[in-house]
Amino acid sequence: MMLKKVFLIILIQISFTVKASFILLPMDETTQQNHLKAYGITYWCIEKKYKASWLLNYRGGSFLLADASEIRKECQIRGVSFEVLSDAETNQILEEISSPSQNMEAVVLEKAPKVAVYTPSGKQPWDDAVTLVLTYAEIPFTPIYDQEVLSDQLILYDWLHLHHEDFTGQYGKFFGSNRNSPWYIDQKATAEALATKLGYKKVSEEKADIAKKIRDFVIGGGFMFAMCSATDSFDIALAADGVDICETMFDGDASEANYQSKINYSNSFAFKDFILDRRPDHYEFSNIDMTEKRIIPMEKDYFTLMEFSAKWDPIPSMLCQNHTQLIKGFMGQTTAFDASLIKSNILNMGTCELNGEARYIHGQKGKGMFTFFGGHDPEDYRHQVGDPATVLDLHPNSPGYRLILNNVLFPAAKKKKLKT
Repeated sequence: MMLKKVFLIILIQISFTVKASFILLPMDETTQQNHLKAYGITYWCIEKKYKASWLLNYRGGSFLLADASEIRKECQIRGVSFEVLSDAETNQILEEISSPSQNMEAVVLEKAPKVAVYTPSGKQPWDDAVTLVLTYAEIPFTPIYDQEVLSDQLILYDWLHLHHEDFTGQYGKFFGSNRNSPWYIDQKATAEALATKLGYKKVSEEKADIAKKIRDFVIGGGFMFAMCSATDSFDIALAADGVDICETMFDGDASEANYQSKINYSNSFAFKDFILDRRPDHYEFSNIDMTEKRIIPMEKDYFTLMEFSAKWDPIPSMLCQNHTQLIKGFMGQTTAFDASLIKSNILNMGTCELNGEARYIHGQKGKGMFTFFGGHDPEDYRHQVGDPATVLDLHPNSPGYRLILNNVLFPAAKKKKLKT
C-alpha cells in the first residue's frame, strides 16, 4: 500500500514536471500549415492579455504563447499548427536565442494595436490586399474615410493602412482608359459630392488636407502602411501642397504653369527629386514607379528581403520575418520604386536584384513610422480592374502576405524593443 502511495506521488511529480507552460506557433517553411492565420491567433492572444513573444529569426519568426486550453482550441479551429512546450524546452529555446552568436531575439508583444483602414464605403475586401488578409487572418479593423480623418478620429488608432487611394485628386489617373466606364464616372461624382459636403471646392484640395492629417498622425506616433498607388500619390500630395498639379478634366481648371519647379521634396516622407507625369491620359503619377521602366519576365520577377540584426535592429527584423528571403514579385499601378529617388534616411528592406528597384521600404517620421510596399496583390501577379478575388485559402503560406501581417503586428511589440 505504501509502495503504491509513493509511486502515485512520483507520478504526480512527473506530471507537473512535464506539464506544458507554452505553445509555439512555428513559422518555418515545412511545419506551419497556415502562416497567415497564425498572425491572427497571436493577435487574438494579445487582445485577451495572454503572454506572447515574437521569436525573431527563430524558425521563420515563430510566436511563443502562454499555454491555455482555449488557445489550443482556437489553433485547431483555425487550422494553425502549434507545438506544446515544457518549461525546460522553452528555456532551452530562449537560451539559444539570447546567445550573442545567434542573430535572433525574443520580443515581447504586449498590446494589440487598434487597426484602421482608410477606404471608401462600398469597397470589397478583395479590392485591397490588406483588407483581404486582415479578414482572412481574423484581425479586427475599422474602415474609416475622409469624414473620420478630417474630424481627427485617427487618434483612436495605433495603425493605419492606406487603401489604393489617389491623394493627388486625379482619380487614379484612369482617365485615359476608363473615362467612359460607369464605375469611373460614378467614382468621380461620388468623390466630388463628398468634397463639396466637407466644404471643399476641389477633390484635390480635400485629399491634400487628408494627406496632411495622416502625416500628423504618423508624426504623433502612429504606424502607417501603404501599398501600390497610395505610396507615391501620398508623397506627391504632400510635396505639392498648395500647388495645382491637376488638369481641367480632374478639377475644372488648368494646372499651374511650371508646377514642377514648385514641388517641395522636404515635405514628402520617402521620395525625392521625382518628376511628375503631366499627361492626364497616362496611367502614371511620376517617375517614382518602375512599372514602365522594368523589363522583367514574370518567371524571373522576385525580390530579396534584406537581413538585419535581430538584437540591434529589431524593427526591420520584425518587418522582414518570413520563411523565405526570396519573394515573388507582383505588379500594380505602382509596382516598385526607383531606388535613386528614395531619400537617404529610408531603409530599403526588399530589392529586385535584376534591376535594383526597391519593393519594400520603411522610415520614421517624428514619433511614428511608415512602410511602403509596391504592387497590388502578392498572389495576383497582374491584377486588373474587375478581376476575381484572390482566395487566400489557396495561399495560406504566402510570403508576400506575411510581409503585410508583419507590419500589422509589429506595433504590438514592447516599446523598449522598438527604440532605434
